[in-house]
Amino acid sequence: MKLIYFFSNDFSIIFMPLIQLLSMKKITSILFLFVATISTAQIQGNITDLQDNPLSFVSIYLDGTVTGTTSNDNGDYILELKKTGKYTVFFQFLGFKTMKKEVTISKFPFILNVKMEEENISLKEISISTKENPALAIIRNTIANKEKNTDKLAKYTAKFYSRGLTRIKDAPKSFMGQNLGDFGGGLDSTRSGIIYLSETFSNISFQKKPKKFKEKIVASKVAGQDNGVSFNRAEDSNLDLYENSLTVFNGLISPISSNAFSYYNYKLVGSFYENGKLINKINLIPKRKGDRVFEGSIYIVENDWALYGVDVTATGEQVNIPIVNSLKLKQSFNYSEEIQGWILINQTIDFDISIFGFKPSGKFSYAYSDYNFKPQFTETTFTNEVLSFAENATEKDSLYWNSLRPVPLTKEEVTDYRTKDSIKVIRKSKQYLDSVDNIRNKFKIASLLTSYRYRNSYEDWSLTLSSPAFNTSFNTVQGFNSTAGIAYFSAQNDQGKWWNVNANVNYGFADERVRPTLSFARNWNNISRPYLSISGGTQTAQFNGREPISSIYNSFYSLLDRKNYLKIYEKTFAKISYSEELFNGFRFNGSVEYQDRNPLFNSSNYSWVTRDYNYTSNNPIDVTNFSASFNQHTIWSASVGANIVFGQQYLSYPDQKFNIGNEKYPQLYVGYRKNFGASNSDLNSDLFFAKLNQNINLGAFGEFKYNVRAGIFTEKKDIAFMDYLHPNGNQLQVVNDSYTDSFGILEYYKFSTNDKYSEMHVEHNFKGFLLSKIPLVNKLGFHLVGGAKGLFTADTKPYTEYSVGLDNIGYGKWRFLRIDYVLSNYNGTQSSGWLFGLSLF
Repeated sequence: MKLIYFFSNDFSIIFMPLIQLLSMKKITSILFLFVATISTAQIQGNITDLQDNPLSFVSIYLDGTVTGTTSNDNGDYILELKKTGKYTVFFQFLGFKTMKKEVTISKFPFILNVKMEEENISLKEISISTKENPALAIIRNTIANKEKNTDKLAKYTAKFYSRGLTRIKDAPKSFMGQNLGDFGGGLDSTRSGIIYLSETFSNISFQKKPKKFKEKIVASKVAGQDNGVSFNRAEDSNLDLYENSLTVFNGLISPISSNAFSYYNYKLVGSFYENGKLINKINLIPKRKGDRVFEGSIYIVENDWALYGVDVTATGEQVNIPIVNSLKLKQSFNYSEEIQGWILINQTIDFDISIFGFKPSGKFSYAYSDYNFKPQFTETTFTNEVLSFAENATEKDSLYWNSLRPVPLTKEEVTDYRTKDSIKVIRKSKQYLDSVDNIRNKFKIASLLTSYRYRNSYEDWSLTLSSPAFNTSFNTVQGFNSTAGIAYFSAQNDQGKWWNVNANVNYGFADERVRPTLSFARNWNNISRPYLSISGGTQTAQFNGREPISSIYNSFYSLLDRKNYLKIYEKTFAKISYSEELFNGFRFNGSVEYQDRNPLFNSSNYSWVTRDYNYTSNNPIDVTNFSASFNQHTIWSASVGANIVFGQQYLSYPDQKFNIGNEKYPQLYVGYRKNFGASNSDLNSDLFFAKLNQNINLGAFGEFKYNVRAGIFTEKKDIAFMDYLHPNGNQLQVVNDSYTDSFGILEYYKFSTNDKYSEMHVEHNFKGFLLSKIPLVNKLGFHLVGGAKGLFTADTKPYTEYSVGLDNIGYGKWRFLRIDYVLSNYNGTQSSGWLFGLSLF
C-alpha cells in the first residue's frame, strides 16, 4: 500500500480495487475455489530431510507409472488421483534414498508427509581396478550407448509444465537518472522481492530423425500482466546431455560428449542401488576451469549406461557470459518399462546474475508428464511453426490452473500473483498512469546532456528530444558537427500498429551548414510487419552506402592522428520505402528515391596533435586530389529486393510472430537497383546483386561462418562513384564491422567497381577445441580463429586475405578481446597487419 500511495493521494484510487476484490462476486469465487481445492481427489503433504529442511522438486509418482507430480520450493506437493483405494507412492530425489509408501485411502484429501534420508553412497558396491580409474570405463560405456539410449525416445509426445521465478535483493532506486519504480509491485521496503513470476503448460511433440520439435502452449500466465504471455519455451529448456554440446548454455561441452575426455577428468564417488539398479555417482573435474565445461556430478545407471540424474554448475567464465555468476542444472530421470529406458521427468535451472548494480537470481522449473512413445505423426505434424498458442491460452482462470498445475504454488508465489493482479487494475487506470508520468516527465539538468522524453502512458504516446551532446562528431568537411532532434511516437494498439515522426537538424561548425531531415514511419502489425517509411531533407552520406567507417572512429583517428578516412558527399533527397513478409521466410522490400547530389570539400584542418603530414582530401578516388570527385547532378533510384530464409522456423505468439531462422540452411538476399532520370543520362545504370550467408554451430568443434556477395552491372559505364559497388575495407586496425562482412586491412575505396564483382568471407572459431590440447597454452582459455577472404572484380586481379587470431582474451569471465594477424596478397605484393576487436556474447 505504501508503494501505491507514493504515486497517488487519491484514496478512491487506492482502495477501489480492494473494494472490488472483496465484492460478493469475488467472495463467491474465492469460496468456490477453496471448496474445490479441499474436495479434489488428491494426496498432499510436505517433504523434508531428516533435519526438517524442505526438499524442492522431489518426484512423486505411483507404482507402475513414470510421471506424477513434484514438490515446490517449500517441499509441498499434490498428487491427483481418480478414486480411493490402495496405492504405492514413490518419492525420488537426487542424492536421497527413494522412498516407497503403501497407503490405503478411504477419503480425500489424504495427507502424507515424508522425511527422506540421504543416499548412502559407497565404493564397496563395485570392484575397483588399480590399473584404471573406474569412472573412465563407466563414461566410455555411457558414450558408446548414447545412440541406443536416445533411440528409445526416438519419438514421443508429452505434457510440459514450466515455472519461472526471478528475485532481486536491494534493487537500485534509479538507473542513469531514471526512476526504476517497484518492478510491478514485487518489492518490499528493502527493495527486495519477486520481479518476475510466470507459468506455462504445453503439449510437446518430438522426433529424433530427422530432428523435429513442436510445442503448443495450452495455458500461460505472468504475474501482473494482462496478456499473460510467458516466454518459457520447452525447446529452449531441452538441455540434453546426450548431445555433444548444449546450445542453450552457449555451447557448453557435455560430460558425455564424444570428445569429453579432452575436457574432463572423472572420479567415481560411489554407488547405490535404486529399485534393483546400480547407480554410479561420478564427479566432474574440468581439466581447465576456463573451458566450456560443467562442474558437479552426474549419475549413471550400470549396465543400462544411461543418465539417472544430473547435478552440475557452470560459471560465467565457462558460459562466456560475464553478467552470469553461476548457472546450475539439475535433472532427474525415471525408468519406463514400456520403452525399457530412462526418461527425463523434471529439471531445474538456477541462475545468479550481476549487472550494473542489479543482482537478480531465480529458478526455472520444468516437469514432464504423460509421455506417449507411440504417437501417430503425419506429414503435417511438424511444420516450420515450432510454437503456437491455443485459443484463450493467456486467459485461463485460477480454477483451470489449479486443475492442471503439477507443482503447487508456494505461499510467496500465491501472494505475488494476488498482489500484482490486484494492483494491475490500479496501474492501468488513467489517474495512476498520469501520476507516474508527472514524476518521470519532470525535466532535469541531466536531460541537456542525454535526452528528454515526455510520455503519455495512458494514450501510449511519447515525445523525445535528443541532445546534441551525444550526437557530436568531427570530420574534415564539417569540422565539429552536432545533431539535435525531436521524435513523436504513437502506439495504436497492442498488436504492433504504430507510427512515428522524426525531425533532426545537423549543423557543421566549420562549413557553417544546416542540414535538416524529416521522416515518417508506420507499422501495421507484428505478424507480417508491413513497414512504410517516408523521409526527406539534406544530409551527408558516405560514398559507400554500407557505411564502413563510424563517425566516432573517424573522429578519434582524425583528432588524434590526422587520419580522415571518412569520405562524404551531400544529398538533398526524398525517399519512400516499404517492406513486408509476404509469406514465411520471404520478406520483400522496395524503395524509390530522388537525390540532388553535391560534392563536398575539406573546410577544417583542426586536430589535437601536430603531424608532419596534413589531412587527405575528401576525394575517395584520389586522396591527393583536392578537386571534386564528381559533378553535381540529380538522379532517381528505385530498388527491389527479397530476403529469403530457407526453411525458416517461427514462433506464433498471440498477435506476434517471431522468426528464428533455421541453422541448417543459409540466408539469401537478392536485389535489383535501377538508377534513372539522371540530369546526365550517362549516369543511369542497372545493377543486380545477391548475398548468401550462414552461421553453422559445430558443437564442440566450434562455429563456422561464411558470407558471399556478388553483383553485376548490365553495362559498364562511367557512372557516379557513389553508385559503384564498394567492398567494405578497413584501415583502422580496429574492427568496425562484422568479421565476415568486411576485409581486415584493405584500403576503403581501392577496388570499387562498376563491373562484375564478388567477394567471399569464411571464418572458423575453434572455441578452444585445438588450443585446449596444448599444455600450458590451454590454461589461458583462448580460442583459435582462422579466416580467409577473397575479392574478385572483372577489371582487377584477385585480392586475398588470410588471418589467424585469438578470441576469448581477458581475465576470468571478462573475456571480450580478440586479436587477429592478417596477411594480404594482391598481384604478388603482400601486406600484413594486426586487428583488434571486441567479441561480445
